[in-house]
Amino acid sequence: LMRPLQGCRGRGVVVGTVTLCLAAGWALQTPGGVSLLVPQPNINATVAQNILLSIEYSCRGVATIEWKHVSSWGTTSIVEWRSGNYVNISMVYKDRVTAFENGSIQLRNVGMRDAGYYFVTVTEEHGTSAYGTIIVNVYEIIYEDLHFVAVLFAFLAAVSAILICFMWLCNKSLHLFQKRATHKLTASTTEEIELETIEC
Repeated sequence: LMRPLQGCRGRGVVVGTVTLCLAAGWALQTPGGVSLLVPQPNINATVAQNILLSIEYSCRGVATIEWKHVSSWGTTSIVEWRSGNYVNISMVYKDRVTAFENGSIQLRNVGMRDAGYYFVTVTEEHGTSAYGTIIVNVYEIIYEDLHFVAVLFAFLAAVSAILICFMWLCNKSLHLFQKRATHKLTASTTEEIELETIEC
């Protein structure tokens, strides 16, 4: 009784393995979805700087990539394209956006209105989607600080120049004083020699 059972069990393992192999092969032929990675989810920039909104995605089929910007001013569509096909850039961003084949975009000459959330959606042709978010902070260059630094630098330069002039005058005065002292000493020595000569 045990041998036939082992034989059935052996056939069951073979049938199970074949079924698993067929299922795995079918799964490999059907789309497996989209994976999306955002390497830098936070970006700090200053006004007029260029920034790269970088992503990495992979999918088995053809993907459609769409970028949107959400801020206190509202939601704006930036760009949408299908890999290896058309690129549709919004009129607002026409001269400021470059789209790359890997799904990333470069935004040139950022302003304060470019701060906010950037949402990217990667959709596979069979309908599977993946989402990513990048937060962009844009800072103004504070010219008052630069002005303060420039004024401080000019003040320190002026003080340095005055100190150098003062040291030069002190040095000159010291030389004149030494010269006069030497001249007086020479004159008094000459008088003493003359007196000694007279006395003799």
